Amino acid sequence: MSLVLVLAAAAPSSLTLKYFDAQGAAETTRVLLAIGGIAYTDHRYSIGPGFEAPEFKADKESGALALNLGRAPLLLTNEGAIGQSKAMERYVASQAGLMGATPFEAARIDMVAEHVRDVRDAQARKGFSRMARGKTDEEKAALASEWYGTDLPSWLARLEACVVDLAGEGAAHTVGGSVSYADVCIWSLLREGSAEDLALVAEAAAGCATLRCVADSVEALPTVAQWVQARPVTAF
Repeated sequence: MSLVLVLAAAAPSSLTLKYFDAQGAAETTRVLLAIGGIAYTDHRYSIGPGFEAPEFKADKESGALALNLGRAPLLLTNEGAIGQSKAMERYVASQAGLMGATPFEAARIDMVAEHVRDVRDAQARKGFSRMARGKTDEEKAALASEWYGTDLPSWLARLEACVVDLAGEGAAHTVGGSVSYADVCIWSLLREGSAEDLALVAEAAAGCATLRCVADSVEALPTVAQWVQARPVTAF
C-alpha cells in the first residue's frame, strides 16, 4: 500500500519511505517531511493476522532491505537508500532546514535528540510494553506505574534543565530560536501515543514548563496539525 504525499506544490516525489502500516519508528520522519513540505511516497507494508506482513517478508528475503539489515524503515532517495530511523530523521531534518544554521547548532540539536532517545530506550528497557514477553500483566502494570510515576519524571526534569540551559526558561525552541529536529523529538516524546499514555506523560511533565512550551510550538505548526489530522489511523 502506497500513499503519495504531495506537501510541496508541483514538486515531484523523489523519496519513498518504506515501513509498516503503523506509526512506530517511521513517524518522526513523516512529521519532519510534513514540516519541510517535502513530497514523498509513503509506502506501507500491510499487516495481517498474527502480525504477518507478506510484502515486507518478500522484500527482506530479496535483499531489498539489506541497507537496514533486513528491517524497516528504509528511505529511498534519488542517490540511494538510507537505513536506520535516526539517520533517516537527520537526513530529512537537514533537507527541511531543521538542523540549525551552523555545525555547532546542528551538534546541539543532535544532542537534544539523543537525550530524547535515551528516555525512549530507558522506557523500552523497563519492559512493560504489550510486546514485551516473559512478564505477567500484573508485573507489567507495576513496572509501568514505576516508570510513569518515578523514572519518567526524573528523566524529564533533567531534559528540562538541559533545554533551559540552552534556550532559557519558557523558550519555544531549543536551539537557534526557530523550530528544529530537537523540538520535533520533544514534541513526539510528550504528545505522541495513546490517550492513556499521553495522560500519564502529561502528569510526569507537569513540572517541565519549558518542555511543554517546545511541544506546544511544534503542535501549533499548521503542517504538523494537518499531518496528524490526515494520517492513517493505525493500531500502533
